[in-house]
Amino acid sequence: MLDPIEIAPNIWWVGAIDWNERNFHGYTTDRGSTYNAYLIVDEHITLIDTVKKSFFDEMVERISQVVDPSKIEYIVSQHVEQDHSSGLPRMLELVPNAKVYTSDPAGVTGLKAHFGDIFDFQPVKTGDELSTGKYTLQFIQTPMLHWPDSMATYLPEEKILFSMDAFGQHLSTSQRFDYEVDFNEIIIQASKYYANIVMPYGLMVSRTLKALADYEFNLICPSHGIIWKEHIGDIVALYDKWSSDQVEDYAIVIYDTMWHSTELIAKNILEAFVEKGVPARLFDLKYNHISDVITETLKAKYVAIGSPTLNNGMMPSVAAFLTYLKGLTPKSRKAIGIAFGSYGWSGQSVGMVEAEMKECGFEMPFGIFREQWVPSDEVLASVKKTISDGLDELRA
Repeated sequence: MLDPIEIAPNIWWVGAIDWNERNFHGYTTDRGSTYNAYLIVDEHITLIDTVKKSFFDEMVERISQVVDPSKIEYIVSQHVEQDHSSGLPRMLELVPNAKVYTSDPAGVTGLKAHFGDIFDFQPVKTGDELSTGKYTLQFIQTPMLHWPDSMATYLPEEKILFSMDAFGQHLSTSQRFDYEVDFNEIIIQASKYYANIVMPYGLMVSRTLKALADYEFNLICPSHGIIWKEHIGDIVALYDKWSSDQVEDYAIVIYDTMWHSTELIAKNILEAFVEKGVPARLFDLKYNHISDVITETLKAKYVAIGSPTLNNGMMPSVAAFLTYLKGLTPKSRKAIGIAFGSYGWSGQSVGMVEAEMKECGFEMPFGIFREQWVPSDEVLASVKKTISDGLDELRA
């Protein structure tokens, strides 16, 4: 079993590693996850967050290697979601007199809703402080990053930010620090995490970054994934970029197909972008999970989505993707959409795709591409020309 890791003097990582987690709220976690908890050994021993209840014994075993768990006096619960809080009731069976510090009012409300009014809740707001002895904990509420109760905790003496879900990644590894793990892999997982969890709350991310601008950081300790030490500037810069809804000259073409007609249109849309010098990528939803496709929308200026008509509607895979996209995409993002597809005798799907994309906030200057049966070479050439001409107009 992995031992607890001292990340600063008398401050320990005591969390849990979930090597086998593969699905988190519908997004694939192909590299597993971690549930990070941190132990501060001071005059008043303090635990920052717990873990998912199925990993509670693992956490307690790590704590026990550092200190008798029954000596914990304070527990900081930064987020109500159960991957962080469901170990709390069992923890309080071990330390029934411990005080639980959580955000006011949403943290208290959420914990009571989950576990009942049985704990000694200490509600805190931004600016409130808690002394553990030689250390001080400063609380920073970060509502809607990504729940109303979310908060972070700063330890000024060591310049450590316990950032909760901000700056996290679903990544299981025996190493705890960014410099110990392949940087490209960390960024891949951090971008997927942001796109699938944090992206709708870009405004709140921007506000949080501004609130943290005057702080200095030796460590940023999120509740999932590795601890940031050498690449703090990199991840903060990426969060600043992602939250500002910046897009790149990059196109993604997403579709499902029945008898390859919609696929033919998709490939020609892709070729039109490539021929105009725009990097592009093709995603068939039969083979690509929606959470991986969503990650690409973080940077894509152009998003094309296509579906044949099935039973007077879209293919279920496309409808599911659009539902997922609509819940995550900030409407402030200045991205350009394209709706396309094929049909046999009715043909409603493309209009439905277009309507959903407009609801997501996409501009739709190219019109739609809706073709019956198998598109001819002439039709496909027309699709490419329309996109090519449209790109010229947009760039003029």
